[in-house]
Amino acid sequence: MSEWTIHWLEATGNLQPWRPSIAAEIEATAGIVGSLVKPPRLDVLVERSHRVIPEIGMVGHAYRHNLFSLTVDPDNPRFEPSLGDGTLRRQVAHEVHHCLRYAGPGYGKTLGEAMVSEGLAGQFASRLFGSPPEPWERAVDDIEAWRLFPDRATLASSTYDHNAWFFGAGGRYPRWLGYTLGYMLVARWLRTMSDVDGHVMVNVPAEKVLSAWSSG
Repeated sequence: MSEWTIHWLEATGNLQPWRPSIAAEIEATAGIVGSLVKPPRLDVLVERSHRVIPEIGMVGHAYRHNLFSLTVDPDNPRFEPSLGDGTLRRQVAHEVHHCLRYAGPGYGKTLGEAMVSEGLAGQFASRLFGSPPEPWERAVDDIEAWRLFPDRATLASSTYDHNAWFFGAGGRYPRWLGYTLGYMLVARWLRTMSDVDGHVMVNVPAEKVLSAWSSG
């Protein structure tokens, strides 16, 4: 894993007991990602904090094309299971996709582009591991998704409220709605394609994916 360098940030708490397992899972993910795309050179920040997804005891965040972080909370009862059941690997793969997309078309500035980027990252991880949607990728059912899917003007907005659409801030939308709509949207786009390789899954223009919702 010479192209991925792990940096342990422990000012917020000791990670020594879990370092070998975390490092092994990250290294394994690098090899699996390589089955679809060439893994980029990356710096990986690993830190300890309670600010994670409670349901899994960890969370990832991509900053740019060559840097992402993994925050873990060993005090969370879901952390240990997530460390060993593939959840950590999927979190890493999701963030690696974001890094790859940052190096290409970018994450995007509009709601529609953000939905596509999150959906592509989720489907990328699902394809790598043969895994079902994560909890945030199935927050609402198909009927509710159709009802809540934004119109074209909203999709094109660059002043949308990301925390509202993706995290349910303010209570206007269900928690994780943006992730779920993005995952479903990309799934629909994939069904229109005869073959999609890793390069396409990283670099497809957002508008091409968005058009699949109305045409599918």
